[in-house]
Amino acid sequence: MGEVAVERTGVQHFEPRDFQDNMPEDNQMDSQCQHPEQVERERIQIQEESNSDETSKLLERGYMQYGCSHYCRRCRIRAPCCNEIFDCRHCHNQAKNNIKVDRKLRHDMPRHQVSQVICSLCGTEQEVRQVCINCGVCMGKYFCETCKLFDDDISKQQYHCSGCGICRIGGRENFFHCYKCGCCYSILLKKSHLCVEGAMHHDCPVCFEFLFESTNNVAVMPCGHTIHMNCLKEMQEHYQYACPLCSKSVCDMSKVWEKFDEEIAATPMPDSYQNKMVRILCNDCGSVCEVKFHVVAQKCAHCKSYNTRQT
Repeated sequence: MGEVAVERTGVQHFEPRDFQDNMPEDNQMDSQCQHPEQVERERIQIQEESNSDETSKLLERGYMQYGCSHYCRRCRIRAPCCNEIFDCRHCHNQAKNNIKVDRKLRHDMPRHQVSQVICSLCGTEQEVRQVCINCGVCMGKYFCETCKLFDDDISKQQYHCSGCGICRIGGRENFFHCYKCGCCYSILLKKSHLCVEGAMHHDCPVCFEFLFESTNNVAVMPCGHTIHMNCLKEMQEHYQYACPLCSKSVCDMSKVWEKFDEEIAATPMPDSYQNKMVRILCNDCGSVCEVKFHVVAQKCAHCKSYNTRQT
């Protein structure tokens, strides 16, 4: 028979205070043992976080993958005017105002009357809302219920101006609404712009597009009139520096007037014209005065501008 080796251990002696030191304190016991209510709260919190992540993923499906050249959005709209479906109102207006369309049938979409949208992901037609009632996708990160506007590209810093009654881009903090001019201007012009009643509620004086709803940049000239930025640049490329509406100078012309002074000094008039006087109206300051006639130009006696005309 084999023997079983048994290891003899020494007998340990515990003092009462040693036993007491090895016992956990009450607050340590409480921290190690969780109450059922606390466990349930943590379980609910974890479940809510999980549901929130799933909801967020659902809302983000198709982000920046749908839309047209005007907007990135995950829905299309049904035009209330002709009952046809388009990506946006600009697409509608381009199609319905095309030169190939009968003049009597041309029209713009009344944006505020849009009532039905179609989800681009699931194709469900529904009333105007930000989140699809069928698939739960967000149809536009920026959503304006008043203008029926959807847009995923929030880098434009869209905002709704109650004064204009439409949505603008560029950030609310960067613009102010002038109630006399009837439009939003850069905050930089708040104390310096010249108010012109309804300044934006007319066509561009160059291309004749309605400025108030134009998607192109608009410039405010020193006279207070408005014009497309591109149209103003095109004017300057053709050496046109006067407002098409009131003929006032659209920029600082002092250097040009100095050149006129030099040209007039170098071009003396014949004796028969030396004392010829003419009456002129200054387009810049509006004053009327009599000055010596010169074939090059007549200089305003008040503001020294050569932007004048004979009366």
